Amino acid sequence: MRATDASTTSSLDGLIDLDRYPIHALDDAQGHELIERCRRQLADDGCVVLKNFVPQEALTRLERETERLSPHAHYNQTETNPYNSDGDADLAASHPRNRFDDRTNGFVAGDRIGADTIIRQVYQDPDFQRFIATVVGMEQIHQYADPLADLVVNVLREGCQHPWHYDTNEFIVTMMTRQSHGGGLFEYSPGIRSPEGENFEDVEKVLDGDRSSLKSLTLEPGDLQVFFGRYSLHRVTPVVGDKERHTVIFAYAKEPGFIGRPERAQRIFGRMAPIHERLLKEGMSRSDSLAD
Repeated sequence: MRATDASTTSSLDGLIDLDRYPIHALDDAQGHELIERCRRQLADDGCVVLKNFVPQEALTRLERETERLSPHAHYNQTETNPYNSDGDADLAASHPRNRFDDRTNGFVAGDRIGADTIIRQVYQDPDFQRFIATVVGMEQIHQYADPLADLVVNVLREGCQHPWHYDTNEFIVTMMTRQSHGGGLFEYSPGIRSPEGENFEDVEKVLDGDRSSLKSLTLEPGDLQVFFGRYSLHRVTPVVGDKERHTVIFAYAKEPGFIGRPERAQRIFGRMAPIHERLLKEGMSRSDSLAD
């Protein structure tokens, strides 16, 4: 049995397997080992998966929670390129900006997820945030300021997919709570672009079916994933069967006040929050020149 002194207790006790993943004790030897292991995996390919991060008892509760939230998902079917942007008539039809694929999936927006939910408690927990920040090599991370995209449940029904794309923020943290009967495979090309450039040539190869740079993951309920999705092209293959695939997305940023582009909110959630409408009028800037 775990000791109950202040140095070993955590509000995440029972929600996360703290014996296996002592994120509440990062200054201890086991905590240091965990961080080093995660950092090695991230350095290798921009992705780390912590299997069975959530114990079975908590996973059952989490699955019920996302099942309860899933009817609030906004579904849309659209044709999108990897940058969630319009095409460019000045570029060739084969250019990645002009390569569109079907995107059909659902997202439960953050403003539908209450403060009393388990997933928001985890998202806001200081130990969890410190763990994520340390893993990605930052002194501090900040909760996404976007009221729609800070904490999201991705819901994929049969036939739904998320085609090749990049994430808006530099890294993303996800936790699967429910797997589909088939499909739903996570595939990615690690570090295919960087803040210095888009590398359209290699992106085009991936879109043409070149799998030489790809890695694939079959995620399971209870797995936590930390992924540098702003630099790694990635997708989720079409879901097969009548069981929904649920994934919680914890969005953090390296700077406070980070908000996604208004047009992206409209595409993904079918609406904008007041802050998006204000930014649409005032304009917004980014710290890098990469396309969304």
